[in-house]
Amino acid sequence: MNANTQRLSFDPEALGRKYQLERDKRVRAEGNDQYQEVSGDFAYFVEDPYIKQTLQRDAIEEEVEVVIIGGGFGGMLAAARLHDAGITDFRIIEKGGDFGGTWYWNRYPGASCDIESYVYFPLLEKTGFVPRQKYTNAPETLEYCGVIAQTYGLYERSLMQTMVSATDWDEDLGRWIVSTDRHDRLKARYVVHSNGPLNRPKLPAIKGINTFQGHTFHTSRWDYDYTGGSSDGGLNKLRDKRVAVIGTGATAVQCVPHLGAAAEHLYVFQRTPSSVDVRNNQPTDPNWIASQESGWQQERRRNFESIMTGAPVTEDLVADGWTEAFRLLFGSLRDKAPSKFRLALWALAAPFTANFYRVGLKQHLTNKAMQHMNLAKEMELADYRKMEQVRARADATVTDAQTAESLKPYYRQFCKRPCFHDEYLPTFNRPNVTLVDTDGRGVEEITATGIVFAGQAYPVDCIIFATGFEVGTDYSRRAGYQIRGVDGLSVSQKWADGLATFHGMHSRGFPNSFFFGPAQSGFTATYTYALDEQSEHLAHILQSAKARGATRIEASAAAERKWVQTIIDKARLTADFQEKCTPGYYNNEGKVNTQPQNNTYGGGPIEFFDLMAKWRAKGDLQGLELR
Repeated sequence: MNANTQRLSFDPEALGRKYQLERDKRVRAEGNDQYQEVSGDFAYFVEDPYIKQTLQRDAIEEEVEVVIIGGGFGGMLAAARLHDAGITDFRIIEKGGDFGGTWYWNRYPGASCDIESYVYFPLLEKTGFVPRQKYTNAPETLEYCGVIAQTYGLYERSLMQTMVSATDWDEDLGRWIVSTDRHDRLKARYVVHSNGPLNRPKLPAIKGINTFQGHTFHTSRWDYDYTGGSSDGGLNKLRDKRVAVIGTGATAVQCVPHLGAAAEHLYVFQRTPSSVDVRNNQPTDPNWIASQESGWQQERRRNFESIMTGAPVTEDLVADGWTEAFRLLFGSLRDKAPSKFRLALWALAAPFTANFYRVGLKQHLTNKAMQHMNLAKEMELADYRKMEQVRARADATVTDAQTAESLKPYYRQFCKRPCFHDEYLPTFNRPNVTLVDTDGRGVEEITATGIVFAGQAYPVDCIIFATGFEVGTDYSRRAGYQIRGVDGLSVSQKWADGLATFHGMHSRGFPNSFFFGPAQSGFTATYTYALDEQSEHLAHILQSAKARGATRIEASAAAERKWVQTIIDKARLTADFQEKCTPGYYNNEGKVNTQPQNNTYGGGPIEFFDLMAKWRAKGDLQGLELR
């Protein structure tokens, strides 16, 4: 043990072995196939429990310039940016009863956003809306979605409670034929697919999952008729109920405190614990918000995302748990490093994106620099220190030592989305709350009367699945409809061996079709930021095409091949970090780079946004074929 290690309160080599052990026990050979599709007997898991009155209307046949599929933030932002660009002939199709997307579906008690509202809520300067607190909750987010829809007149241009069943390209007409479950037939010159990456609930394929005779639902379709209460809690109908929650990710962290306060007994079944740090929410200071100058939100969200991806900034404008983590990760190291190598620390501070090539940093990581100090090792030690603090919080909060140990996350901080909550850990001090730690294996069996793990039966009245959403499955399965392009080619066929796009938005063989989402694009912690950037990119392309008199837009074969290779090359930057992470949707359930072309842009979102801005500034729409 060297001198540096002796000064630590932990043994980094032993901790590294512990991380590897915890990872290995959770990796499953079946990857994403460990989840059950919500169809057939499980179709009720995707029904809409929030509609009070089913909409009655006749089938519609019409022709529009643009059909936007999805009424979440992506669809609303696409509509807003098109509107601002003078393209107003559009129709939004949304399967839910209102705008909101993820926030329409996720109304579980305690649902809230872990990114500060001044960054997360787009278009604040346009709408004049002032979030009531630093971290908003689901009701206020839904309220704000209504504000955006009213501001841009979206309600009168939407078809709610309507599911797209197919989109088919008609080469002779030069139109997409969009069909719905209400027998609508829309002819659209352009289609925007904004289905959202967190759209379709997933269920674990547990033995006997369809045999349970009690009540079941997914957190994204919360059954308040059964539980009572609201998003604020008060689940009074559970006072005589034994309830099981399967899953301990970000959703469970938020709803478990309310379930623990209400149920006769609550069993929380955990495969992998979340990293749970301090939340420290606070109301919005009206004087602060009134003092902000024009352009403040764009500056703020770029500042936040820059810190998250290791890009140099002069000031941390957000200063919360997310950015604190990065300050701690590189702060002490910055002072140790020679001045010429300090820029490299900004890259190494972001293992989540491993943005080593930003501003030519590759040239700084010379053998001489590494001889002076092993930057990567120092970063790992800094991460260990931070996660030791998170684990110490479990010890300090939870009275039962065994339960506290089970709640400790043993992985690098950004292997999974970190959580910030002040009531989750204390909930396990309640006498009516039991943590069932499955030690990475997951639940063994569901019976007619409850759940079985390690040979012990847990009789329950209700099972709540807090198991997240499908991310790595087939696109059409997640979207709920098939997309057929030129000569009937489907996206499932085109992407069977991996994604092929240009800038994540276009795919050859699917002209006038635009895909929103993180695939082969910029992935951000503030997902609305990425959606807004994509919306501005979309508006620019359609506006430019219109100015040229073009009506058909398609990626060239060469541009698509080059972009796919870029994604593959950039994927190597994150591979080492992700391979050491515990399985989850961030690293394709531990199957890292089995299809690297399916990854997000490995250079980080800020680098990607700047790349797109430069592409737009050139003005020639290079890589797109227009006619």
